[in-house]
Amino acid sequence: MGLEQKEAELPQIELSTEKASAPAPSRSIWSGSITIGLVNVPVKLYSMVYDKGIAFHFLHKPDGQPVKYVKMCTKDDKIIPWNEIVRGYEVAKNEYIAFEKQELDAIRPESDKRIRIRKFVDYFAVDPIYFDRTYALLPDKSEDVYSLLLNALQRTNKAGAGRITLRTKEYPVLLHTYKGALILTTLRYTYDVVDPQNFAVLHKLTEPQKTELDLAIKIVSDLSGDFDLAEFQDTYKQRILELVNKKIKGEKITVEKPPETEAKGLMVALRETLKQLEQK
Repeated sequence: MGLEQKEAELPQIELSTEKASAPAPSRSIWSGSITIGLVNVPVKLYSMVYDKGIAFHFLHKPDGQPVKYVKMCTKDDKIIPWNEIVRGYEVAKNEYIAFEKQELDAIRPESDKRIRIRKFVDYFAVDPIYFDRTYALLPDKSEDVYSLLLNALQRTNKAGAGRITLRTKEYPVLLHTYKGALILTTLRYTYDVVDPQNFAVLHKLTEPQKTELDLAIKIVSDLSGDFDLAEFQDTYKQRILELVNKKIKGEKITVEKPPETEAKGLMVALRETLKQLEQK
């Protein structure tokens, strides 16, 4: 069967818009307890955020078949099985310290199975730049105490600060509420985030002219409104899927370069932008 015949038999790809939310996962990725003093809340952790972008596969161009990745030893260029692979830490160039799984398991911290809340803080006092990933925490045969903690956080508008270990990394976390559930948001460490003031160019910025600033403020004011994330769709993903369907149908693909945007002076661009907004 030729490649063209295979493409002709492929199903059409659904191009409908995304649903309001992702389906709930059936399996938890972590189980343990939330600990506040002597209070213990058994919970399970579920993924809550998904990346639904386009997933491409690398193919061998002559026959269209997937490329397989294998584990090879850099010393003898031989493919090695998983049971011969251990974790290693590079202490110098091409020099490693190897660890057995049992050695790493023995030093896993308490947060591997326990989220110990150290203090309660104002959720909005944490800069969003430090937010990493968000997970749903559900009761694990602990509905009563779970409900108690949920209601306490809702009434006080507070979030619990603690730690959790996921896979091979320990994260600072915020325990908070969202739509009637306990939510866990992992945070980045301060040393994982670049202070933008470390970029020298920011210290060379000049003050804008008043006329330009007034126009810019007017544009911001005219474009202001309530934020609705549902207004935003992944247009690139939609175009990829449309292109997939064209290829399935065997249609000829014409590659067209997008028109170049005419470069305009700042004042001209500001005035024309305001004019466009006034015409809407």
